[in-house]
Amino acid sequence: MAEYIKIYEENPNPKEIDKVVAVLKSGGLIIYPTDTVYGLGCDITNLKALERVAQIKGVKLEKSNFSFVCHDLSNLSDYVKQIDTSVFKILKRALPGAYTFILPGAKSLPNPFKKRKTVGIRVPENNIALDIVKALGNPIISTSIYDEDEIIEYTTDPELILEKWDNLVDVVIDGGYGGNEPSTVIDLSNDEPLIVREGKGSLEIF
Repeated sequence: MAEYIKIYEENPNPKEIDKVVAVLKSGGLIIYPTDTVYGLGCDITNLKALERVAQIKGVKLEKSNFSFVCHDLSNLSDYVKQIDTSVFKILKRALPGAYTFILPGAKSLPNPFKKRKTVGIRVPENNIALDIVKALGNPIISTSIYDEDEIIEYTTDPELILEKWDNLVDVVIDGGYGGNEPSTVIDLSNDEPLIVREGKGSLEIF
């Protein structure tokens, strides 16, 4: 049974954030709000938790396309190869925001991702997500929670999310209704920015 925790985005309660972080550190999975859709996440340094997420999504961990959700860009070099100034300026302009940027992966990536040539980096404009990652001290890996419904691609109501995911995760955070439009995915791993998926993030930043 998942614990259901209400957290207000305008002013997240540090005690509730600490409770979520304790679950992450112990290898738990959480469903949490972002500036786009609700996400499924775990501590990037916990192999068992990573394997649970991969199993739920039906993918091999080494071949997964999970995003790394960061608090800011300060530790980017831990996960991303050195990038040039023009790329960094795009990141600074767009983040925090509703974007996933695909960047060349560093050699220092956590073990399961060592063979990755690229990584997807997210810094969502959502205080709950940012406070969790900041308190944890490292990124969480994240993947959107899709809905099998033909009409609704993403579940937006936290109570309905709890019903569906109750036995699969350890915490469901109620941060209010989520969006139903995913992040805009932009590949910055080559010479020119490539739009992989147009989502909530405006393309006018380019």
